[in-house]
Order: sequence, then C-alpha cells, then structure tokens
Amino acid sequence: MQTCLSRSCAVAVVLGVAVHGNAHAKTEACHPASEKQIASLFDRWNDSLKTGDPAKVAANYAPRSILLPTVSNKPRLTVEEKEDYFRHFLEHKPVGTIDFRFVMVECNSAIDAGLYTFKYADGTVVKARYTFTYGWNGHRWLITSHHSSKMPEGD
Repeated sequence: MQTCLSRSCAVAVVLGVAVHGNAHAKTEACHPASEKQIASLFDRWNDSLKTGDPAKVAANYAPRSILLPTVSNKPRLTVEEKEDYFRHFLEHKPVGTIDFRFVMVECNSAIDAGLYTFKYADGTVVKARYTFTYGWNGHRWLITSHHSSKMPEGD
C-alpha cells in the first residue's frame, strides 16, 4: 500500500478527522499512478472515439463530471448530454493527437492539460487546448472534467 504524502492526502486525513472526530478515521488509500499511465488515458479516450459509439466515449467519464466541448457552447453534465455531443462530433470521424502535454498526479486524482489536434475524415484540422481531470473510483481512472477550446486565431 502506498503512503500518501501529497497535500491532497493530508487534506483527506484532516477531513477524516473533522468528519469522524478522531485521527484513526479510515481514509482512502492513494492509488499509485505514473505520469505515463495518466497520459495513456488520453489514448483510451481517443480509441473510444475511433469506435464511433457515443456510449463508449461517454463511459470514460465519471457519473458526476462535466464536459465543456470544443465545438459546442453547451456544458454537458449527464451521460445523455455527453452522448448527444459525441453523436454529432463522431460524425466527423475525429482522430486526436497530443501536441504538448503537462501531467500532474495527486492522491487519486490527476490532470492532463495541453494542446491537441483533431483531424477529421474530410481533411479538416482543428487545433485546441485541453484539460482532462481524472479521479480514481476504486477500480479505474475516470474523467471528472474535460475542457476543450479551439486555439485563438492568429496564434
């Protein structure tokens, strides 16, 4: 079992004491993860895009999560809203590649942020900024928030 020394684990211990009233309150163990493992979660998500199935893409997201998509102004909170977005997005047969990435791993949470490019089947290219936040649910890493926005013109 990994000992948790990060600030977020310290907060979990303090919260455990505050909620349970003693220092012996059980806190969730930190699930070990490397930057490489977190980076591979993009590949899992990108591979789900290649299936063309919106439900398989939405399955990457935690039940309580938010998607702020690249080509829609509407925040997507529910599974149905995420599937609706991906149903339309997948019509273009997008394939994403990472151009630049910054990964940070904490206790049962991680961030993968940077720049990516989507190429559509018709040859269209969309360059965007992204942030994926992940949470460990006890079984696997799931997306807790995903923000993507097109790069500003002229940069």
